[in-house]
Amino acid sequence: MAIRKKHNVYVVELDHKVWSDSWKFRKANPQYRGNKQCLYVGMTGLCPKARFMKHKTGALSKKGHKIASWYVEKYGKFLRPSLYHALNPMSYDEAKEMEAALAASLRRKGYAVWWN
Repeated sequence: MAIRKKHNVYVVELDHKVWSDSWKFRKANPQYRGNKQCLYVGMTGLCPKARFMKHKTGALSKKGHKIASWYVEKYGKFLRPSLYHALNPMSYDEAKEMEAALAASLRRKGYAVWWN
């Protein structure tokens, strides 16, 4: 049976206010020097645009659990497809690994990044 490649990684540019508003964000990015953007990296079984809209509307699961990242809901500005488009689509396992790898790669390039 072939593995279905229907998952995607995505990157959202965050308002720079996240840097001054969130000590957890600053603590997660000790390498950040302030010369690049603040980003959120995620993975989804949806298209990135649909997932971004779920973040921005504070979407809830069918059981009433919040499924939106607070960082994207409050600070998300727009998707950055140039940072992820060529990587998609992939299997769930590949996306899970790529989410962490992409976040680490972007941090090494000087971005401040949140992912989970």
